[in-house]
Amino acid sequence: MKAPHFWSAGLDPRSREAAPLTRLLLTPLAALYTFGIRRKLAAAQPERVAARIVCIGNLTVGGVGKTPIVEAIRHKASAAGLRAASLSRGYGGTMEGPLKVDPALHTSAEVGDEPLMLAATGETWIGKNRAEAARAMAEDGVQLIVMDDGHQNPSLAKDLSLIVIDAAAPFGNGHVLPKGPLREPVADGLARADGVILMGEGKELTAVQKSRLPVVRAGLAPASDVPDGPLVAFAGIGRPVKFFDSLTEAGADLQDSVPYGDHHAYTASDLKFLHELAARRGARLITTSKDHVRLPAEERARILVFPVEARFEDEAALAALLAPVLALGLTPDEA
Repeated sequence: MKAPHFWSAGLDPRSREAAPLTRLLLTPLAALYTFGIRRKLAAAQPERVAARIVCIGNLTVGGVGKTPIVEAIRHKASAAGLRAASLSRGYGGTMEGPLKVDPALHTSAEVGDEPLMLAATGETWIGKNRAEAARAMAEDGVQLIVMDDGHQNPSLAKDLSLIVIDAAAPFGNGHVLPKGPLREPVADGLARADGVILMGEGKELTAVQKSRLPVVRAGLAPASDVPDGPLVAFAGIGRPVKFFDSLTEAGADLQDSVPYGDHHAYTASDLKFLHELAARRGARLITTSKDHVRLPAEERARILVFPVEARFEDEAALAALLAPVLALGLTPDEA
């Protein structure tokens, strides 16, 4: 889902001046949206499948770092001896699924960029219909499903729901769509969660404190050394500046940076511009893993990638959260 432009970063000053009036006009729509999501959740009859379900969700549109968290938790489940796989909707892809993603066969245009990225390091499925996909995964022998997003999707009964929050930009202007970036009221979303993963630096959040949910702090760290020499970075993710900052913090000689919208489909003219910019700076191009999988094969061979991974401040606290669903031989209720 794309963020409405009036509350996005980087607005024209005239748009910012008009924003209060725009938000006032959108108040009835936000109220209707809130009513609709509450009604959908209240009326739902979630389906339970023969696999444990861990949902990694968030409360806002845009990127907060869910996908690296999904990858990390899937890895921990595999290390515990479970056959674990991630499940994504396959945003931006043409295939509806249920489908097990094969990086050697599928493209980001078919299955979406995040599933293709996740498939590079572990078992990954997509399905527009989450319940149907989860059934197919369980029937195939998957024991633990890590959902990438889906906290507002009530079709599946979850055994563990974790909310990922960007500590530096937690709730935007605090309003629900389309007046703001929230998918639902903060208190509503936290009330259905079992824990919070707070990403990056930032103060303790009052709403999270009031919820009394366990909180685990995490951040994104480089999964490889930063390349030597001058670099020009580009990214089409939720908050491109986070990627640029991570490069700088890792010691990169960053000559320039170019942000694009989340899930941006790079055109020939985009790539021509980027290569020309890099040539003018005497630099090489570098991008995120998520962007890299969206590039044509010939461009992937020419453009560097800087992968990141989730790191948790308190591994013991995370292990305590995950313990019930990782216990081998037990259902979540028995653990």
